[in-house]
Amino acid sequence: MVRRRIMQDMAPRRGRWTVIVPAIVMAGAISMWMPAVRLPVLRAAGRALVIASAPAASADVIVVAVDADGAGVLEAADLVHERVATRVAVFADQADPVDREFIRRGVHHEPLAARSIRQLHALGVETTEEIPRAVGGTEDEGRVLPDWCEERGFRSVVIVSLSDHSRRLRRVLDRSMRGRRTKVTVRPARYSTFNVDDWWATRDGIRSGIVELEKLLFDLIRHPLS
Repeated sequence: MVRRRIMQDMAPRRGRWTVIVPAIVMAGAISMWMPAVRLPVLRAAGRALVIASAPAASADVIVVAVDADGAGVLEAADLVHERVATRVAVFADQADPVDREFIRRGVHHEPLAARSIRQLHALGVETTEEIPRAVGGTEDEGRVLPDWCEERGFRSVVIVSLSDHSRRLRRVLDRSMRGRRTKVTVRPARYSTFNVDDWWATRDGIRSGIVELEKLLFDLIRHPLS
């Protein structure tokens, strides 16, 4: 009898919470899209992806990250002209199915690494090289770069990245270079199109922001102490 009465008393409470909890969640979701709340949150999310761009010290070599593309090439050329280093290296890129199909059909296809080197020469960079190990992304860069630096005897490296990729790249390289003698500095490219103050205003910005936030969150979950 007592148990039945308790259960009867609890039933209305459960009923109230089944209404209150969804209402709280919905109110929170709606408030996220109110300008007073939404804009600061989105800006904070954008800033979480981008590291501060400190003045680059002199280095043995400047490396262009595999996904930095033209923005990375321009940044690397500027750093050479600023006398940060005289040598620029680019990662060999992996051929994808589209690349292989162009080659199969006999159509001239310029790999990304070759194009980057050609652009660097056109921008006045005389000393370039291709890191001879193809990489497909950030994790591959973290595996390849330490041994390559050691083989070449480099003690200081500046690696140029797209700005929205810079935080995650630095985390990966901080882990992979731990215990090595080479000091690696990640430099966000000034020509990156990602803008922390309004990245959500364009389709490309939304795509880049969401993808990088997901990857950064996954990296934080996998390596919370790095």
